[in-house]
Amino acid sequence: MRKLTVGLMPFGLTWATIKFVKLLSHKTFTIQNLKSKIQNGITIRRCFSWGMGLILTGMIAACSPAEHSQEPAVLNSRYTNEQPALSGNGQLVAFVSNRKGAHKLVIYDLQKRQFVDLPHMNRPDAIAENPSLSRTGRYIVYIASDPGRPEIELYDRATQRSEILTRGYRGWVRNPSISPDGRYVVFETSRRGQWDVEVLDRGPNVELDIPNGSRSSRP
Repeated sequence: MRKLTVGLMPFGLTWATIKFVKLLSHKTFTIQNLKSKIQNGITIRRCFSWGMGLILTGMIAACSPAEHSQEPAVLNSRYTNEQPALSGNGQLVAFVSNRKGAHKLVIYDLQKRQFVDLPHMNRPDAIAENPSLSRTGRYIVYIASDPGRPEIELYDRATQRSEILTRGYRGWVRNPSISPDGRYVVFETSRRGQWDVEVLDRGPNVELDIPNGSRSSRP
């Protein structure tokens, strides 16, 4: 009996050892799979995060204002351009153009080689023509012809507003011209039944278009 018992103990230990090794190997395989799955999950999450980051970056770049350099605009075109007037400093030129199918007054910057925005100046119910510019082009006088009588209007680029200078004026007017400082406007009038020349003084309280640092000597 002792020999049988002794003989069975190694057999039992061997069987238990094999069982334990199989269980351990199974657990090891399971842990390795688990680690692999965790690593794959982390990789997927990282890829997803990177992808979302790239998508958001692209959306922000698309929505942000582009800082592309503007291509130089062409002064002349296949449209009719007429009645040019040069500013006192020689930087701006104003003229009447039929660009984009509309007869309107435009200003071109000769240094920057691009057109200048003129908000609220060209009205759809009036035709602007015969422009004249002050020294830096802040003030623009022109004839505005609506279905009624032509009027001389002045546009201030600083305030983006137009005002009629000949409201209630008797007779017809044409060919206005503004002084370099923007205070005086000279034009032709038919008030006396013939074409005469008149000078309009805008007054001493107007902001003059003068170089920086200089003062007006007029009262």
